[in-house]
Amino acid sequence: MPLSPNLQAALFMTVSMAGFTLNDAIAKYVAESINMGQVMFLRGIFATTFIAALAWHQGALADFSMARDPRVLIRAACEVLGTVAFLIALANLPIANVSAVFQALPLGVTMGAALIYGEAVGWRRWLSILVGFAGVAIIVRPGLDGFSVYSLMALACVAACVVRDLATRRIPQRIPTLLVSTVTAAAVTVVGGFLIVPMGGWKPLPVFEVMLLAAAAGVLLIGYQFIIHALRAGDISFVAPFRYTSLLFSIALGMLVFGDIPDLPMIIGSVIIVGSGLYMLHRERVVGRSRAASESVGPGMTVDGL
Repeated sequence: MPLSPNLQAALFMTVSMAGFTLNDAIAKYVAESINMGQVMFLRGIFATTFIAALAWHQGALADFSMARDPRVLIRAACEVLGTVAFLIALANLPIANVSAVFQALPLGVTMGAALIYGEAVGWRRWLSILVGFAGVAIIVRPGLDGFSVYSLMALACVAACVVRDLATRRIPQRIPTLLVSTVTAAAVTVVGGFLIVPMGGWKPLPVFEVMLLAAAAGVLLIGYQFIIHALRAGDISFVAPFRYTSLLFSIALGMLVFGDIPDLPMIIGSVIIVGSGLYMLHRERVVGRSRAASESVGPGMTVDGL
């Protein structure tokens, strides 16, 4: 029995989230042997090669001068900052904690759109934003014994990605998405190369771990392709909640690969963040504003440089 378009889209979204999370887990695993600058550089080479090849095949690189658009450059700069912050947090915190904090990104984008672009956000969605960030505070635990300074890096990544997504909304439609992704991935790769020495210097890698980084770039590309298929196949309001399966995958991989058992504050904070996000998606559907929902689950939800 064939699946309906919405069920197909939900499956595509789930596969996409699994790809993104597996990519993060590989980065965290390899970071036990080398510094994050080297991870950024090596994986960036593979990712940039894959994305550039796809962009060239589809003709997105025909007019490379469009890459000099200020909004493209701002997006790339925020992507670099977000990638550095994300990888530092990922190397020092359980993968589930980093993933849980990152689930607040759609809330931050909605808040930024209201404050910067003047988009109408009713009191219910403002309340869901506040509740969602309260969930983040429970996970981060500022001032308490469980607080880690690396949690601030996860928050810094969310802030950088909020600015990135707001800048993305102002990039003209004439500039191909794959061109933007190619420029972004290349920028992250170059910056990663410059960070190798400050972060501890180059360390030789076994062939197996180099292959892992290549695989990470591959599953990242798969994640992007499946999320595009998901958004084209089904209704945004139906597909969007399946974005949160990434948190389930993060918890599972954290336990199986790294032996990280989620504690009670992390679980409570995650439930609050996800609940707030789902309520916001519901409100966007009620008031007929599908644009913010679609952007919060699009390819820009994660870090291109990863």
